[in-house]
Amino acid sequence: MNTVAITGATGFVGTALCAALAGRYRVQRLLRAPAAPVTGCDDRVTGDLAEADLDAACRDADLVVHLAARTHVMHEHAVDAEAAYLRANVDVTRRLAEAAVRTGVRRFVFLSSIKVNGEATHGTPYTEASVPAPEDAYGRSKLAAEQALIASAGAAMETVILRPPLLYGPGVKGNLLALMRALARGIPLPLAALNNRRSLLGLGNLVSALTLVLDHPAAAGRTFLLADGEDLSSPQLARAIAAGLGRTARLLPVPASLLALAGALTGRRAAIARLTGSLQVDASAIHVDLDWCPPEPVAAGLGRMARWYDREVIHSKQ
Repeated sequence: MNTVAITGATGFVGTALCAALAGRYRVQRLLRAPAAPVTGCDDRVTGDLAEADLDAACRDADLVVHLAARTHVMHEHAVDAEAAYLRANVDVTRRLAEAAVRTGVRRFVFLSSIKVNGEATHGTPYTEASVPAPEDAYGRSKLAAEQALIASAGAAMETVILRPPLLYGPGVKGNLLALMRALARGIPLPLAALNNRRSLLGLGNLVSALTLVLDHPAAAGRTFLLADGEDLSSPQLARAIAAGLGRTARLLPVPASLLALAGALTGRRAAIARLTGSLQVDASAIHVDLDWCPPEPVAAGLGRMARWYDREVIHSKQ
């Protein structure tokens, strides 16, 4: 049984991945601080990965899955934010990859982001052949981390890079959590007039892909884009989540141009652009080359997320 060391093991993705791998692999959770034990997993407390003894962290591991990342910087200037992303996402990835090589790790799987490719598509989905064009500090740091990993691994260690789009599932945070909160409260949302298309990826589908690329021979040295395969508009997404909550989405027909103007006036141009624009992913490469298909349909995954919110957030407060 191979040993897989996982960073970010207590996060949104890591929690689900550890549960899925336990019993199939020896799972070694690399933790910043002690955490509640998980059946079938061993823990190694490393502290901050930027300062940790990463050789010790990787020792005895056959495989490494690097999920830990800085994803959002609050109340920092642009220069400070860029430096923070570079330190957490690029420097740590480089140091971890170098340690993995020194300790004989066979394969290193890195969770990147579709933001490496850019923020929007205009009729043509992103593919693995698309030229990377990150537009923010996070996307730039993920691209630099990919490059650092490949350079550090050289011919000594296999690498696999996965770029998912917007993730959803039980335990989700950020904008999707805010959307669920608004839908649960019956707040009217200005989405009805939008006709955009966005690719999504359910948590269970991501875990399925991560599990597959751990050992698939054809995954070595590859970068794969991921998606559920069913793109939704913003109003479709809102209605699907509302249905899972047992609600009816209250959507107002506000033109995208007015939303863009509102974003410019309020300093939320980027957020509104993500809400109104399209970002489509062609994930056919992993389907063809690794014979992978998302096991959970979009509607089922969104429904499961909504039921989690209803159970853990709404009813836990009652």
